Amino acid sequence: MAQSTSLIAGVADRYAGSLFDLARDTNSIPAVETDLGRFEALLAESEDLTRLVKSPVFSAEEQEKAIAAVLAKAGITGLVANFLQVVAQNRRLFAVPGMIKAFRRIAAEHRGETTADVTTAHALTDTQESELKAALKSIANKDVSINVTVDPTLLGGLVVKMGSRQIDTSLKTKLASLKLALKEVG
Repeated sequence: MAQSTSLIAGVADRYAGSLFDLARDTNSIPAVETDLGRFEALLAESEDLTRLVKSPVFSAEEQEKAIAAVLAKAGITGLVANFLQVVAQNRRLFAVPGMIKAFRRIAAEHRGETTADVTTAHALTDTQESELKAALKSIANKDVSINVTVDPTLLGGLVVKMGSRQIDTSLKTKLASLKLALKEVG
């Protein structure tokens, strides 16, 4: 499984790198990021679209036609629409989530930023998000863009992954540590 995951990451990185080069050449990096975010939101909202992207059952033609229809309905055009159609033609839709993540990472590096993946128990307010960005900026010594994911199973607190660092202040982890410590005592 680890080899399969690394193969997908390799495909995602190559495609994202190519898309970034095209976006940079056409001065459309922010527009591409926005459209990729819109497509990612569509994936998150639709189980059918997720099934289409991940399932090997659909032919390249079926995937291409369906993606074209989804993009037209969502108003996603230009570079991202062309890119996703090429990805569908090449039977690589399964790697699109990784491509989006890799594109964001490459774009952030290009801007001199680093990216942090933040998982919280509850949605962050704008104030909390800006305070978190400021705190992470002081640690990384560069601007930090954050990708926030809400996971209610954390119960409280948050988990921050930035590069090879991980900071876990979640209540779930603290309770697990306490449970382990109590088992050792008794």
